[in-house]
Parts: sequence; C-alpha cells; structure tokens
Amino acid sequence: MLNQLGIEKITIDLPFRLDHVNCFLAEGEEGYMMIDTGLNDKNARAVWKETLKNKKVAKLVLTHLHPDHTGLAGTLQQFTDADVMMSEADAVALDQIWTDEAIPKLLNDYKKADVPEQLIDGIVSILKDFRSAVTPTPNVNHYLEEGERIEIGKEQYEVIFTPGHSDGLVCFFNEDRNVLLSTDHILPKITPNISYWYYGKQNPLQDYEDSLHKIKRLDAEYVIPSHGEPFYDANRRIEEIWAHHLERFEQTLEAIKEPATAFEACESLFKKELSVYDYQFAIGEAIAHLEYLRHKGECDREMEAGKWLYFIK
Repeated sequence: MLNQLGIEKITIDLPFRLDHVNCFLAEGEEGYMMIDTGLNDKNARAVWKETLKNKKVAKLVLTHLHPDHTGLAGTLQQFTDADVMMSEADAVALDQIWTDEAIPKLLNDYKKADVPEQLIDGIVSILKDFRSAVTPTPNVNHYLEEGERIEIGKEQYEVIFTPGHSDGLVCFFNEDRNVLLSTDHILPKITPNISYWYYGKQNPLQDYEDSLHKIKRLDAEYVIPSHGEPFYDANRRIEEIWAHHLERFEQTLEAIKEPATAFEACESLFKKELSVYDYQFAIGEAIAHLEYLRHKGECDREMEAGKWLYFIK
C-alpha cells in the first residue's frame, strides 16, 4: 500500500524502550516531502544523509513536538532549506519546553504532585542533558490548519487535529483510499502516552477521548502509524485503546480510596520498577487520569502542605 501511495517509510532507531520511530518520505512536484525526523543524534543523521543523497527536500512536516519526531528538524532545515510545517500549538510549545525558563514551571508542578526531590533532580538532569538531541529547533514557515488539504506522494490528504498525545498533534486522512496516517494518535500494539505537562492542556485525556471519536467517525480501513507496522481497521483499535483507559480509571479510583497525592497514585498504578526516564511519563499519565476523573466529578482534590491530595467525593 505504501508503494501505491508513493510513500517510503524510513524507520529510525531510538535509544529508548520505544526503540524506533517511523518517518516518511514522498516525492512531490516541487521536491520531496519529509514527515518527522528522529532525534538529532549520530544514527538519525547517518540515515538521513544516505536517504536524502541527490534528493531535493522542499517540505518538512512535523506531526507533533515530541523529540523523536522533531529532534533533527532544525538541523535538516539548515541542510535542505526546506519549509517546515506543523501545528501552531506545538510550534509555540516546542520553542519553550527546552529552555531554562521552563524548569521552574516543571518543578512547581512536580512539588505539588509530591514527587521526591531526588527523582525531580534526576528528571531535570535528563532534560538538560537531552537538549543536544532536540536542538536547534526549526523555524516553522507554515502552521497547519484543521481541514487543510496537502499532497503527500501521489494523493491528497486532509489535516485532522487530534490533540491528546500532544496539544497540537495532527493526523492525515486520504478519503479516496480510506487511509489514515495516524502518527502517534493510534498505534497498533501500545497505547499512546497521554500525560499532563505543565505547558499543555489541563485535561489532555478528555482531548484524547474527543480526538478518538473524531477519527472513529472516519472509519479508516488502513492505518499507517509512527510506531509499529501499518494495520487494518482503525475503529477496532480505537475501541481497544479506550477499553484500556476505562480499566485505568477504575485502577486510579482504587488508588485514591484513601486520599493520595499524584505521586502516591502513580506508585499504585505502576507496579514495575521504573527508571528516572520512565517516571516522567508515568507521573504525567497518572495526573492525566486523575484530572480526567476530577473534571468528570468522580473525584476531587485539596491543597495540603503545598501538595494536591486527590480523594473520592
């Protein structure tokens, strides 16, 4: 199917538990379009150097702000002089999250969540050390708009905003072929991480649920994700993903039967031993589930000694 669409999948290794990202390359009338980049590291630079040999890149589309999708974008823009396109929400956040000014905001939220000081120090250290893998950030030439149509390879696609995994994540839908480039919104084997972050929406899991309903109405037959292999039947996978979250809500309510901080809830939800790196996402995911339930009126919170305590009403 990818060949029929005129799209080449470029899989780039990542140094994480999620060990790869699928980027894409498609030839257009003005030159090639790239979709996402991988990190700014030795491996990704080598892959793109070989892949782009003797190719003119006209456009670089970034599906969302996360490092595995944007890390090499600034360097590739300098190398190719390509126009960079992404959503305005994620473009604005991308320019903020790796700065020194962002750290106090992160610290403030972590302290309210009752994250231990040693763990906070470890996460901040990782973020500082990681900057070389995500900079320079690109200059965004065009903000993608909901409903905008863009040509990818041989076909026309509609830009669909699907916030949740990030505030500005976009998917691309080809109505004629009933094909969805799902980016990180729907993945075949794992559930996308939906986390509360200090710079983002207050209730990202509600945004994600709404986005799933939006994509479900398309009834896409063939799905091309940014992690894992293409698969069939988007709606079946959407139902599986939301069933996971329904189960997680029950576990979250169980975790706060007695009043608990966000970190205490996180420890109840994630039984396996976590690395400092993994804790970033576990904490964010726990808060996202707590805040979804709070906005639904199924739990509440009160500030006590500088920390939020969550409890069932």
